[in-house]
Amino acid sequence: MSPSSRLYDRPYLLLTLTSLFWAGNAVVGRATVHLIPPVALATIRCSLAFLILLLFVWSTVRAEMPVIRQHVGILAVLAFTSVGAFNALLYWSLLHTTAINASLMQSTGPLLIGLWSLVFFGEPLTRRQFGGILVSLIGILTIVSGGDVSRLASLSLNIGDIAVLVAISIYGVYSTLLRKRPAMTALSFAAVIFGMGALMLVPVAFAEYLTGARIAPLTPGAVGALTYVTIFPSILAVLCYNRGVQLIGANRSGPFLHLVPLFAAILAVIFLGERPGWHHAIGAILVVGGVFIAGTSRSSAAKNRVAAPAERS
Repeated sequence: MSPSSRLYDRPYLLLTLTSLFWAGNAVVGRATVHLIPPVALATIRCSLAFLILLLFVWSTVRAEMPVIRQHVGILAVLAFTSVGAFNALLYWSLLHTTAINASLMQSTGPLLIGLWSLVFFGEPLTRRQFGGILVSLIGILTIVSGGDVSRLASLSLNIGDIAVLVAISIYGVYSTLLRKRPAMTALSFAAVIFGMGALMLVPVAFAEYLTGARIAPLTPGAVGALTYVTIFPSILAVLCYNRGVQLIGANRSGPFLHLVPLFAAILAVIFLGERPGWHHAIGAILVVGGVFIAGTSRSSAAKNRVAAPAERS
């Protein structure tokens, strides 16, 4: 068995890599949205990811076109709730909120996924999953508060915080509805999702342009950042996340979202020179512990696994 095949069947590693790539997206996106307007950034990112994937799966997409036409509705919903609305809202929120607030808001992801699983499919969280989410949420609160509980009381919601909440809620819908994805190869499915998402964003990006938003002259650093957000949090993260959710289900995958702000803090230490404190260590232990508790639920694998059609090889 090849290394890539072994990786493809390891949901916890796949979901951990997803969180790492998304953490990099938050750090890089925070700087890039001041050079490229948020909707334009999301549109360019989706378009480039679609074109790159199409180079590898054009013949497969053509062969699967009958399946795509038959399931165009659910594919459009998945495109809108993932690479479309989610990315645009997340990048826009980074113009209006602080890093501490954004991290805290994103940590609500697992709870929102659990809520949508209950709404759409009547699947409540198990006690172990709920307990794991609470433990990792405490870890996130420890990190973003700097270990000072009184600091949490001073947090106030602004339009950016609300945008993050809406974005994470929308992605929760995507995570929950992934079980409805049609029987397509992973790369073909990702290409279609990015292509549809880009088309949805084009008119919004044009409206953004009419407001006076313009792309600044691109520096080598900006080009590098755009390359990163196109490949890692886009193509690779989508492939890893989709496979992880397919293997263990949305509820058990949700707690891995708590790793995003944890990884973002680590990346900030490495690349921005921020000094870690004791609260980072304690928070990291709680976050990882919570993910382990929730991800190793004793409920049957059949109950938690996404009921998605088998992919073609």
